[in-house]
Amino acid sequence: MIFSDGPKLVLASASRYRRALLDQLRLAYSVCPPAIDETPREGERPRALAERLAREKACAVARRHAGALVIGSDQVATLDDLSAFSKPADHADALAQLTRMSGQTVVFHTAVCVYNTRTQRERHAIVPTEVRFRALDPEMIDAYLRLDQPYDCAGSAKIESLGIALVERVRSDDPSALLGLPLIALVDLLAAEGLPVL
Repeated sequence: MIFSDGPKLVLASASRYRRALLDQLRLAYSVCPPAIDETPREGERPRALAERLAREKACAVARRHAGALVIGSDQVATLDDLSAFSKPADHADALAQLTRMSGQTVVFHTAVCVYNTRTQRERHAIVPTEVRFRALDPEMIDAYLRLDQPYDCAGSAKIESLGIALVERVRSDDPSALLGLPLIALVDLLAAEGLPVL
């Protein structure tokens, strides 16, 4: 369905990082933070959690925006594919997270959902990103945290900032996925709903 009367696009997120990423597509959109419970369900794996939260965010906001395409996204980091790293509660929590990640490969699952309120159709994608962290000593981690203050990031590191110094390599099909919104997948989802970027 082509949105002939002009696209109404809504980003279901309070994240300034996702807004900055969506800005790159140069589409007109509004922002509406969703109010959902992001607590993992018992036995829920990190990938499934990211997918569910992206969908729930989009659906929660869709109820308030008739005639819109609503974008929901979520990211969950994991070391073992069983438990998830959440956003750190404070400096000590971030220090503990990065200590666990030291010398390890962490997978960041970034999910996106586009909900068409006109047709009630949902389209989904999820993009995994493997991040191999350097061996980090406590002084290095503490210095990084005080300089970058990544307390609003899952995994306690901003790869687009000084956090790049913490990693040995990054593997992904979409470099924007690690920042919080997989733009390559999103372009495809929007086009399938009648909103081409170009």
